[in-house]
Amino acid sequence: MARRLTPWRWVVLGLAALYFLVPLAASAVFTVDVPGQGVTFDAYTKILSADGFLSSLLLSLELAVATIVVVLLLMVPAVVALRLGSPRLRPVVEVVCSLPLVVPPIAFVAGIATVLKWGPEHLSRTPLFETFVVIQNDRFPVVLVLAYVVMALPFVYRALDAGLRAMDVRTLVEAARSCGASWPKALVRAVLPNLRGALLNASFLTLALVLGEFTVSHLLGYTPFAVWIYNVGGEQAQMSVAVSVLSLLVTWALLLALAGAGGGRDRTANSRG
Repeated sequence: MARRLTPWRWVVLGLAALYFLVPLAASAVFTVDVPGQGVTFDAYTKILSADGFLSSLLLSLELAVATIVVVLLLMVPAVVALRLGSPRLRPVVEVVCSLPLVVPPIAFVAGIATVLKWGPEHLSRTPLFETFVVIQNDRFPVVLVLAYVVMALPFVYRALDAGLRAMDVRTLVEAARSCGASWPKALVRAVLPNLRGALLNASFLTLALVLGEFTVSHLLGYTPFAVWIYNVGGEQAQMSVAVSVLSLLVTWALLLALAGAGGGRDRTANSRG
């Protein structure tokens, strides 16, 4: 039966490769083939000198790092406590973390915009007015970090839950506690090292989400990397596609590096065993 299915596996893999690689190849050809000039790489050489490229990319990376830190600080203790002390609440937490997949981004950002508009008007004489001003700072919009944390909850929860399912959390924590470790120290010294793969997966998914997010940031009036690509596309189509191709290749490289690091750790553990 396995031998009979092998040709079909190759057919499916070939069709999947065509589905992903043909549009990528067509985009790459579009960026280097200029009618009347032949093959040129000007679209790629002009990227670094393009107005707003570095600032938008740095802003997206800063937002990604802040989002990863906040969502992990929020979810890791919650998921571990859920597995140790309140397993009956798992369906409730799972539903709550899955809500961002159900709510359309346009509805989500409409609610955020309404709150941001309502707050300064009704809280102008309270200390909360300054809070609304700070979180909307153009240099580092904290409101985007808060929105991205909510949007990343389904992916982070799934990654962490899968990592916790692969180990005996209760035994690790009880062993650390029996050695005199406090609860925070037991979490850092016993649980997190065994949860390294899940943390990397959650961080990578959050990074990909932030770098590719467009709707929330555009409608709120900010210009991270994805919005910058959209704005450039209206004036310089080839450069916009070139940046998109490079960002996609970088994302794939990060995914392959993550998979290679995980495979290397698994081989090391097996050889020690």
